[in-house]
Amino acid sequence: MTETPTMWRRRTDSTNLPEPRPFIRVYTPPGTLDSLASSYERLLDMERDMWFAYPEKGLNLAVVGAFLLIEGTEETLSPFRAVDGTLLVDSAQTYLTRLAAEGAEITAPLIRVPTGSGFTARHRDGTVIEYVEHRPTEEGL
Repeated sequence: MTETPTMWRRRTDSTNLPEPRPFIRVYTPPGTLDSLASSYERLLDMERDMWFAYPEKGLNLAVVGAFLLIEGTEETLSPFRAVDGTLLVDSAQTYLTRLAAEGAEITAPLIRVPTGSGFTARHRDGTVIEYVEHRPTEEGL
């Protein structure tokens, strides 16, 4: 995989996020994340604002604008391809409660992830969304 720092984010906490931030997922094979992120930076005329490793899942990720770039092998990417998108939210627990009230199926429970916590839900219409909240790490990253 691409040599990446463990984590770098322009904003480490989504607590005061005024509205959910949607991410379009783009999957890429090992060794291509940096070049793909650079391509999106040129395309969108903006710098990436997030970069982190998720070693427990064998992934590296970067965010450029509304694009969540996910690098991994076909094997490590396979479970993530079933998810239609990601929403960065102010509080994962708030959305978990709302989704349960709306009859959504929680397909992956609320767990700690490198950037904070998150869960995955299948909406009643069949759409599968990962909901994540960002919180600073112990190191302040």
